[in-house]
Amino acid sequence: MDYIIEVLLYLLQGSKTTLLVFSMTLLSIPLGLLLAVIRKLNIGIVNRLLDGYTWIIRGTPLLLQLFFVVYGLPILFGSIFLIDEIYGAIFTFIINYTAYFVEIFRGGMNAIPKSQYDASKALSLSPYQMFRHVILPQTIHKTLPSIANEMITLVKDTALVSAVAISDILRNTRETVSQDFRVEAYFVAALLYLVMTYVIVYIFKRIENRRLVAYGVN
Repeated sequence: MDYIIEVLLYLLQGSKTTLLVFSMTLLSIPLGLLLAVIRKLNIGIVNRLLDGYTWIIRGTPLLLQLFFVVYGLPILFGSIFLIDEIYGAIFTFIINYTAYFVEIFRGGMNAIPKSQYDASKALSLSPYQMFRHVILPQTIHKTLPSIANEMITLVKDTALVSAVAISDILRNTRETVSQDFRVEAYFVAALLYLVMTYVIVYIFKRIENRRLVAYGVN
């Protein structure tokens, strides 16, 4: 039991990095929503740029992007891009997840009936008022399950930072197993990830239940 507690304390040190990357990557939600709204404005060149961005980011592995930002950019452009690995990891995660949220929110907006847009125009709402009071609330409501899934995936994806020599839960787990030749650390690490994903599931269930009540759905 003492060994398990010792392992848990060591892995909890790594969890600080995991939680840091997770919390900072949450910035991708408002960024993705903003870019989805901009895309909805249907500006030709902007739409093409956003389509190219989401295609490249979603079409290449997150780990490859992480290597490119941390190791590739300094090789291409010199020491100006030589930054601490953790900052490079956070930047990569934000860029990656923003691309996914753009498509999630775009799909949510496209799922809103055209009659909602027509009704907003009939009420003489400005584009800002229409998006603020009609489109965005419905978009958030429709995309909550997808957002929750992305958050769960994000918890697990944070383990990728260990590939660029950042101490997180997974890296500390590997170090413990290789040093002690015992597998308990794997189970402790799994438990930590399960707890974090359970918290996310619980929070989103509460949010979704409140939204259902607000919309009058039993």
